[in-house]
Amino acid sequence: MLIKRLSGSSRGSRGRGAPVVATQASAVLDRRSFLARSGLAAGGLAGLSALGFTSMRKAQAAAGFDAKAPVKLVKNICTHCSVGCTVTAEVQNGVWVGQEPAWDSPINRGTHCAKGAAIREIVHGDRRLKYPLKLVNGEYQRISWEQALSEISAKMMEIRAKSGPESVWWLGSAKFSNEGAYLFRKMGAFWGTNSVDHQARICHSTTVAGVANTWGYGAQTNSYNDIRNAKTAIIMGGNPAEAHPVSLQHVLTGKELNRANLIVIDPRLTRTAAHATEYVRIRSGTDIPVIYGMLWHIFENGWEDKKFIEQRVYAMDDVRAEVKKWDPKTVEDVTGVPGEQLKRVAELFAKERPSTLIWCMGATQHTVGTANVRAYCILLLATGNVGAPGTGANIFRGHTNVQGATDLGVDVVTLPLYYGLDDNAWKHWARVWDVDFNWLDSRFDKKPGPNNTTINFRTVPGIPSTRWFDAVSLPKDQVDQNDNLKAAIVFGHGGNTVPRIPEMTKGLAALDLLVVADPHPTNFVSLGGRKNGTYLLPISTQLECSGSRTASNRSIQWGEKIVEPIFESANDYWVIYKLAEKLGFADKMFKNIKMVKGKFGDEPEAESILREINRGGWSTGYCGQSPERIKAHMANQGKFDVRTLRSPSDGSEISGDYYGLPWPCWGTPEMKHPGTPILYNTNLHVKDGGGAFRARFGVERVVKVKVQENGAEVEKERKDNLLAEGSYSLGSDLKDGYPEFTLAVLQKLGWDSELTAEERAIIEKSGPSWSTDLSGGIQRVAIAHGCVPFGNAKARANAWNLPDPVPVHREPIYTPRVDLVAKYPTRPDFKSFRVPNIGFSVQKAAVDKGIAKEFPMILSSGRLVEYEGGGEETRSNKWLAELQQDMFVEINPRDAAERGIAEGQFVWVYGPESSSKIRVKALVTERVGKGVAWMPFHFGGWYQGADQRGNYPKGTDPIVLGESVNTVTTYGFDPVTAMHEGKVTLCQIKAA
Repeated sequence: MLIKRLSGSSRGSRGRGAPVVATQASAVLDRRSFLARSGLAAGGLAGLSALGFTSMRKAQAAAGFDAKAPVKLVKNICTHCSVGCTVTAEVQNGVWVGQEPAWDSPINRGTHCAKGAAIREIVHGDRRLKYPLKLVNGEYQRISWEQALSEISAKMMEIRAKSGPESVWWLGSAKFSNEGAYLFRKMGAFWGTNSVDHQARICHSTTVAGVANTWGYGAQTNSYNDIRNAKTAIIMGGNPAEAHPVSLQHVLTGKELNRANLIVIDPRLTRTAAHATEYVRIRSGTDIPVIYGMLWHIFENGWEDKKFIEQRVYAMDDVRAEVKKWDPKTVEDVTGVPGEQLKRVAELFAKERPSTLIWCMGATQHTVGTANVRAYCILLLATGNVGAPGTGANIFRGHTNVQGATDLGVDVVTLPLYYGLDDNAWKHWARVWDVDFNWLDSRFDKKPGPNNTTINFRTVPGIPSTRWFDAVSLPKDQVDQNDNLKAAIVFGHGGNTVPRIPEMTKGLAALDLLVVADPHPTNFVSLGGRKNGTYLLPISTQLECSGSRTASNRSIQWGEKIVEPIFESANDYWVIYKLAEKLGFADKMFKNIKMVKGKFGDEPEAESILREINRGGWSTGYCGQSPERIKAHMANQGKFDVRTLRSPSDGSEISGDYYGLPWPCWGTPEMKHPGTPILYNTNLHVKDGGGAFRARFGVERVVKVKVQENGAEVEKERKDNLLAEGSYSLGSDLKDGYPEFTLAVLQKLGWDSELTAEERAIIEKSGPSWSTDLSGGIQRVAIAHGCVPFGNAKARANAWNLPDPVPVHREPIYTPRVDLVAKYPTRPDFKSFRVPNIGFSVQKAAVDKGIAKEFPMILSSGRLVEYEGGGEETRSNKWLAELQQDMFVEINPRDAAERGIAEGQFVWVYGPESSSKIRVKALVTERVGKGVAWMPFHFGGWYQGADQRGNYPKGTDPIVLGESVNTVTTYGFDPVTAMHEGKVTLCQIKAA
């Protein structure tokens, strides 16, 4: 336990997290003994303590249970983090009776973390929502699915008629399968809004933006398994020992077998840092100075990969100019990292290769999150550490399918698979969906724009999860749409995962309609003081549903339904279908999706949904992974190599495939592309998973430069080449850079004759580009010549379309170093995602008011191994709830002594906005430095010292409640993605 127990004592009232299991005073159940006995039910333990542990009685099966019935083994995927561990369930008489981690899985290889080991309880959990509920005058009433969906749809149509479709906000989930995520985004499109978002906004939206704007795609370049090949690994802003425990096995295997350097850069000495060969403590929010401090040494000593930069990188000289400002003395002043230590780290990363850089939310949740990610990518480019085994950006995603849900478009800036929101994107998906483009267009609000233009909200990014409550509460004229948000439809997303919870509660209270569709009630239910207009819909877990999910490494895995959904819960597919039916467009939305018999009647078939994704997923290579191919991988997991993830070329149905067919998996399923385990790898033929940097930014850039002519300064245009020079993938017929493939490019090369007549006919109807050609012919021909369909370009060190084309350091909104704000201010105020972003004004006010003196401690947050996400699901699991019963704050011993705070006592943590405060326990530890505090973000159910347990429907409250750290986190948003500044703010701590 992180908080020590008092031997034999009660832990106080249940509202403060009393022990789940009754124990005798002489045998206190600590973490170790609990795990040893974890096969016993809580009630069983209480009964055994009365009988005495030596008493035995014969086990008796429930009535109707056939003990001799065969046991069926069913594979599914753990629903917690995105490592993608396979769970093997033992099912007898339709009951899930046991589980094992899949020994054949190349990802988890017979292991689980605490959450995975306890996952069966999620399905058997008695704290699940059991049937639809409606809030009436502050009391929840049981209603039927028919009544719930009829009333919800009627209210939505009422709001649509009065305020327009943009006034209904859709919050989806990384808990969706790929198929569920796709349907949810499709639902938003058919309803008429792009305000469809999910957890990626608050974990890796800045990663997607930063990585995609550097080399083409916004995803992990390599895999967990490939980290075994690294000689040097930096983990920056991540704690996989707790957040992604199984992934750490691959990291530590590489450390052991390769004698690899493992460097952890973090403000906190985490459990991951305990395994490091070098730990670097930094001030939170100074990632860019740290990276530039490394690059200063790399450029100064000539350790950069000059050939790689020359052939495959654009504008590295622009970065050199910025790096010159960050000499060791300046870096140490801003970050706290000694120059000699950073030089040592830089030399290891640049010289003891291959090297990989791993990051998570410690890097992304900042107002400079996108710039942080860009700086990481630039470090990889400067050292040539991308596009080969053991290298790359290994970005550990949080939730089970946060990668897949992002890929499938549950994102306010794009349609499925990163097509964007322009007319070409909508016309592509209209063809895939077989609906009239003009009908889709008619579903969206229009509004007069400047200079006699019309704003069509079909092409406008929606409202993100970090700003939704502002769009409810701000004056109408400050929200750039026809009316404020009036309704929120929430599928599988916690309410305690975004900052400024005091402001969120105001938004919750003001909604006309709130729908929470989830296996468990969330903080959306416990907060806001709502009395009416709330509906709770019991959704099944993904363990009670078939479908695919995409792990961080882009591998797609198929999960078979283990058991039928319990109680009256229903899967996402059926609920979305029935809601679409009530809203009047199910006939269009599901016209090409097969219906099968389900629990409550006809429901969409998961395999059929995936086939529709395949028909449209050309841009990202979600086109080659048919249900049959993915299922074959699950059935033959043991044949894949644990280091390369490749199966033997033995002529079998999985011959030569990479596990999970990681995207891009080009062409039609019949083309049998093996998937791409390492992005941008020129050492392999494209047909074997090779690639190059994506040519998504054109073939050249026109730059205006000033030159001297005849003694005078004049402005001229310079044309910079954006295509690779002398670099190409193995076996390519084109021995240099080349643009994206279109029919015109094929014609110019004389390769168009290789298209079949059928492919030509489809191209004429669907579009002449590699990403819109529904036949797959353009991709097939390009790959036959060893070329990547998306072209062969240089990665960009200068991303000229971003607010800071070359990353620059900007102090956090709430910084303890007010002396640095004038030199490194945040960006000026502007409008972003339909609402004002006033970060500059907030930062200025904080400096003017002396906030740093009143709130002198830096506050950050992160994960625990026992819990996941918002925590309602895992805190409702009796086995996990026992392991960590109290919300706490880590505080350095010197800070604790100055405040008279003792280990384990309650303290108040105060935030600098909205008079916010939370009551938590103190964990006095050297893990955090002086002046730094840290809290986990999985807790909810308490609000500013008050127990909210009574706000949950009876019997659905989580076992463990606690304050949410986001009650005291503060304003601040990344200008590119609206990512919140969750990893650095200020606070004050006082004894309670």
